[in-house]
Amino acid sequence: MRVIGLISGTSMDGIDVAVADLSIHGDVVELVPVQCAEHPFPKDLLEKPRDLAEVCAFDTSLGQAFGEVAAGYLPADLISSLGQTVHHEVQDGECLGTLQLGQPAWIAERTGVPVIADLRVRDVAAGGHGAPLASTLDALWLAGMDGNAVALNIGGIANITVVTPGSAPVAYDTGPGNALMDAVMEVLSNGERRQDTNGEFARRGTVREDVLKKLLADPYYAKPWPKSTGKEHFNAEYLRGFPTVQAEDMLRTLAELTARTIADACRAHDASTVVASGGGMRNPVLVEALTKALDPIPLRISDSLGLPRDGKEAYLAALLGFLTWHGVPGNTPSATGASGPRLLGSITPGSGPLRLPEPVTTAVTKLEVGEPKCAH
Repeated sequence: MRVIGLISGTSMDGIDVAVADLSIHGDVVELVPVQCAEHPFPKDLLEKPRDLAEVCAFDTSLGQAFGEVAAGYLPADLISSLGQTVHHEVQDGECLGTLQLGQPAWIAERTGVPVIADLRVRDVAAGGHGAPLASTLDALWLAGMDGNAVALNIGGIANITVVTPGSAPVAYDTGPGNALMDAVMEVLSNGERRQDTNGEFARRGTVREDVLKKLLADPYYAKPWPKSTGKEHFNAEYLRGFPTVQAEDMLRTLAELTARTIADACRAHDASTVVASGGGMRNPVLVEALTKALDPIPLRISDSLGLPRDGKEAYLAALLGFLTWHGVPGNTPSATGASGPRLLGSITPGSGPLRLPEPVTTAVTKLEVGEPKCAH
């Protein structure tokens, strides 16, 4: 099948799209990357909705935007959308609910293709955190690697998946990825800039160890997994309780915070290698800090294993939809904390009758990434 994957991450810095050819051969899923890209996030939707009318308008407008993006990558057999997470409610280590918007009916209406969406909430209903769903791709993708391989994604929030031969995978959010740095830039620029592009400001700053020590004392880092977090916790308001310092120093300190909390989590699992992806890998200051914090654990880029760092989350969306379409559970209970494997998402029919294939009854144990069909 040719599947289009869509996602807008917590940073809301773009709509990511990936096109993949997917097939199942026995217990192996083959994913052949065809194309991936990032499209601008609609500027009028950069603020989260505040009341029910705004929620409705946001859900509609983002669904329409996703539909327009997907229409540019047809033909396809299936579209899978992780949407935009606008709220993720966690209290006392339990996920009480999660809300992703970007109404799939608009995507289906625009493209005529069936859409699978709302992929997180079934895992939450089963007692899980609905995150990180990247654990599904990571566990299959890194299966067979020597030692404890760690897949790292740095978006607004950073998450890891630990894949150990003979053991169930472990995955969780380590803490802020770009979220706090993005919050500082937005305040600093009066909303004109949503990120520190290429680490331009952080490069001019120095780490404030006193501030870093206070940041590292956040109880979240010591909580046991499975766990998840989001901008509901790590946001501009969160930083108001810390000493006022120069913006450059705060950005450099926050880059160090992200690097150290990721590295601490990787060391806790005796990582043998770390394979990284996500928007945070575009920030050279963060990459340098992470490389130093991980040393001597090698840091690899996901591109070296066939999945582009900027497109991996959209390829994840494509994979999750493909699994659901074939009756294969898409969550990893040991990672999310769900009570068991679950089929994820809801299906919105396309322009024709809905015809699902016979469910796959063989357990899927590995993902092979084929040779890309074109440049990314």
